Order: sequence, then structure tokens, then C-alpha cells
Amino acid sequence: MRKVLIANRGEIARRIAKTCRGQGIGVVAVYSEADEDLPFVKEADEAVCIGPAPVAQSYLNIEAILKAAKDSGADAVHPGYGLLSENATFARRVKEEGFVFIGPHPEVVDRMGDKVTARRVMEEAGVPVVPGTVGGVDTLEEAAEEADRIGYPVMLKASAGGGGIGMHVLDSEQELQKAFSSAQGRSKAYFGDGKLFLERFIPSPRHVEVQVLADSRGNTVHLFERECSIQRRNQKVVEESLSPSISGDTRHRLHEAAVKAARAVGYTGAGTVEFLVDPDENFYFLEMNTRLQVEHPATEMITGLDLVALQLDVAAGEELPFDQTEVQAAGHAIEFRIYAEDPVRYLPSPGTIHRFSVPRGEGVRVDAGVEEGNQVTPYYDPMIAKCIVAGKDREEALARSRKALASFEVEGIRSNLPLHREILDHPDFIRGQYDTAFLERINRKE
Repeated sequence: MRKVLIANRGEIARRIAKTCRGQGIGVVAVYSEADEDLPFVKEADEAVCIGPAPVAQSYLNIEAILKAAKDSGADAVHPGYGLLSENATFARRVKEEGFVFIGPHPEVVDRMGDKVTARRVMEEAGVPVVPGTVGGVDTLEEAAEEADRIGYPVMLKASAGGGGIGMHVLDSEQELQKAFSSAQGRSKAYFGDGKLFLERFIPSPRHVEVQVLADSRGNTVHLFERECSIQRRNQKVVEESLSPSISGDTRHRLHEAAVKAARAVGYTGAGTVEFLVDPDENFYFLEMNTRLQVEHPATEMITGLDLVALQLDVAAGEELPFDQTEVQAAGHAIEFRIYAEDPVRYLPSPGTIHRFSVPRGEGVRVDAGVEEGNQVTPYYDPMIAKCIVAGKDREEALARSRKALASFEVEGIRSNLPLHREILDHPDFIRGQYDTAFLERINRKE
């Protein structure tokens, strides 16, 4: 592998490029007209403009990206996360054009991208799933019948969706009647597929995911779990590894289930199996992310592994350089997503960054997509950086996190740094006893 085109932008494009350069691999960046001045463009060996600011005309333009790969002489494509990273059509086209796709096989992306199919595959593999519909529901009548069978409250979800888009928690058939058509419309608008499905609503759940890694020789390992329950609008805000509350037995069973899930679909590369964990520590398969996760640095901090480097190696056909017994977790790591947004209402805050001063020190890592003077536009996800802090244990990681976030400065736009500082001082977070409704309770000041 001599030259990799990174089909992404911002922080993750910059992070992937760092590992590529460290391995002597050339980097090709693709960018929209709105991103011309961002660091990931300036730091690349080559950069190709692929269109105007709107994602449909640039970062989701498959043909423009493939043309950039051909014209630059790249021999591999890394999709990063978000955008086209879990688009099976893109993965297939990359391979058809003769490039290495740094990710799983397109068929795997396809199967895991449809939540109804993914549920069925996991059930067949013996991985616990939330009670729900066997297939999708196309009509309100079907949905009402399935909801009665499952039992209220239920969650109505888009089969092809993610990020909480079109998701509804429903307590009665009356609520289902009100929500069904809008959920179906949003699913069609966002994902091009109106198929919905229902699951039993799990009260007070925790969101715990397991990092998996597999090569093309059949070797599959887990790299421990991450706690992702601090969320706003079903989008993660804080992640930590290891989970601060689950028992050793639950942890072991989660890891086993994740490896079983990856093997069941013939997974290769880095991926994540996500679970809901109820208050009694019963856990259920939620979805599989067939890509690198935003929060992968938390795993890197406790294992000492470079997940991007391992992705590159696996994509090149190499065998994993270790087995499960050789993977060790040392200490504790917490990742804070720094968003350009109002910290209370969660509304984007575009504008020019006049000051951007990141913390430094032992156990502190900042992956940033911006620098002072850069413009944050309204076209893309508002995350501008990630602050990852590690310590020998969770107590030290918390202490270092308070110091790091106190010195993190962003001016010219609003950011969610005040929210992170509030989270760090909250008794429930300090104890590690929180669920996915944590931020909702903070906002209500309960």
C-alpha cells in the first residue's frame, strides 16, 4: 500500500493521515470548497477538491471521490467514519474500480446496515437481541399488531437508519398512530428506505460497545469495551473505557458475544458491536458499526494499539500480530467530544475560531480538526475536536480530565466545554452510575 485516499474530512481525516505518514504511506485528501483552509487539506501530500459545500455534492459524491483516487494514483481508500463509511454501494464501487477498501467486505456492510437483517443474523448466531419484530413493518396496521405482541412501551426505528433519526419511544397505540407516518417519511428522506421496525423499550439502559478486530485468516479478537451512555439526542458526547459499572462476569459475556457476532458475519478489519445493558445487566445487541468509531482513541489509550495501523495491515492481507491472550488493558481512558454548539440547547454554533488552545500533559491527547482562524461552517457535523484523557485508574483519569478541560480554550464560537465540566463534577458521573438519560436529567436540573 503506497498511497491512501481518505474519503472523509476534519478530525478523522487528519488522524488517519497521521498514521499513514508514520508508515511511509502517501496521503490524498479530498475536500469541499468550504473546507479548503482546514488542516487536513493543508497537511496532505495531495488534495483534490471534489465539489461545493453541501455533502451531497462533495463528500457523498461517489464518482467524484473515485475520480480523485484514479487521478492521484491512490491504491487504497479509507472511509473514516460517518459520510460514506457504512455505504455498501461505495465500498463495492471502490473494489470494482481496483482499489483496496480499508474496511469489511461490501456484503458485510450491507447486512449490518439493515437493522432488521442484522437482528436476524445475531439471533441465528446466539447473540441476545431486544424482543422486537422479526421483519420490517410497512403499514400502521402491521406496526400496531407487532406492538401489541411485543408489549408497550416500544421503540419505533428506521431499519436503514442510525444516529437516532426517526426514532420514537411509544407508550400506547395512540402514540404509535401519531408517530408512524412521520417516522416513515423521515426514514425515506434520510435513508431512501421507509421500512421501520419495532423493539421493546428498555428503561434506564446503558449503552456499552465492544471494539472488535479481525483479519482475513479468521482471527477475531476484542479490544475491550467502551461506555457510551452520555448522549444527547442519541448522539454520544462522552465515552470511557473500560465501563465503570458493569460486573466482571457481564464484561466477559459482552466480549464473548461481540466476537461471536463478528465471526457470524465474516467480519474483517476494525468494527464495533453495540449493546444495550439494562439495570439488571441483561444485555441486548443494538447494532454493529462496520467502521472505525469516533471514540476509538479511548481504546487506543488503554491498549497502546493504533487501530488505524491495524486497519491498514488487515486491508493489506496481513495477519493480526497478536491473539486474544496478548491483548491487555492498562488503566482507564475518557473521551470528550468537543462540539461547536450551544451546551444547553445543543444548537450548532458556526463562525470563526479566534482562539483554540488545547491542553497538554501526561495522559492527555487531543485530536482536533481545526486551528485558530478556521471557519466552522453549518454544513457538517459540529464536532471540532476530541479530548482523550487516561490515567492509571478511573480516579486519576477524572482528575486529569478536570485539569485538561479547565485549560481547554475555544473562543469566537460557542462550544460544549461548559457541559463537559458540569458532567465531570456530577456525583452520578463521578460514581460511574449513569444511563442514557443522564444529560436529559442534567438539563432539567434534577
